[in-house]
Amino acid sequence: MRKLLNTLFISSEDIYLSLDGENVVANRDKTQVARFPLHTLKGIVTFSYAGASPALMGKCADMNIDLVFCTQRGRFLARIAGIAHGNVLLRREQYRIADDSQRGLPFARHMIFGKLYNGRWSLERTVRDHKLRIGQDAFRDSIDTLKGLLPQVMEAESADTLRGLEGAGAKAYFDVFDQRILRDKEHFFFRGRNRRPPLDNVNAMLSFAYSLLSGDCASALESVGLDPYVGFLHRDRPGRVSLALDLMEELRPCVADRFVLTLINNRQLSATDFTAEESGAVRMTDNGRSAFLKAWQERKKEVVTHPYLQEKLPWGLVPYSNPKND
Repeated sequence: MRKLLNTLFISSEDIYLSLDGENVVANRDKTQVARFPLHTLKGIVTFSYAGASPALMGKCADMNIDLVFCTQRGRFLARIAGIAHGNVLLRREQYRIADDSQRGLPFARHMIFGKLYNGRWSLERTVRDHKLRIGQDAFRDSIDTLKGLLPQVMEAESADTLRGLEGAGAKAYFDVFDQRILRDKEHFFFRGRNRRPPLDNVNAMLSFAYSLLSGDCASALESVGLDPYVGFLHRDRPGRVSLALDLMEELRPCVADRFVLTLINNRQLSATDFTAEESGAVRMTDNGRSAFLKAWQERKKEVVTHPYLQEKLPWGLVPYSNPKND
């Protein structure tokens, strides 16, 4: 049984990480401000420009603890990982399937099917819980569109066709996303998806959540010996964890999107947790990022019942769980 370990997030930009025995030490201006036992961690994600010591990098590699470096906006920069474990025959077969569009198509179909299916039921839940506060006709239109796309996805004969269906589903899903924001509409609104950089508070939160989720999916894939950089739906690109992005597609609506909406609707973040730059880019402040990460960790500890395994497990282990991996 896999155990859910913690991820250490370093949100302050002036923290330098070093190693002291079996502990990671957070330093500011050469003064220790915190220390954490490495054996309790599965990963370290730092948004600091100060960096980390080579000794800590080596120790994390030895202990298979991911050490991830991101910009202050949450954009992935680099990841220190240990020796890739697993069956080399498994990865060779993965590469063969990825190189054969027809063999890879069934995997891609199921990933998009899962995304649209979960998106539909996420909207159904909003209608059930908030039917007096939303435009039900618009939601029913989006739900019907997503429902109608599901059989088409399973019959798609090419990846390009599949991407077109996914785009139609994403439009239907995001057409009513703004209505799911129930509080502080002056500062939290959704007028469409934008990124690189995000141009409003909601898109800044969505981009950050997707970045965290893709990192979790990449770790899950590596834990079973798969290459997270070689996918079946997302095209190959240097530095892109394509298979991790494939895997996270079906988790976006039920994990990342619902999490962001909960933070807004429960007033866990406010307008003061964001700052706008002269370029128009919006990013979270240090306090906002800290609150976001704390809530993200708590969310990963919530227990759900796996629909296929019929076992209770925390959300944080969902990317690791499938009928062949216990």
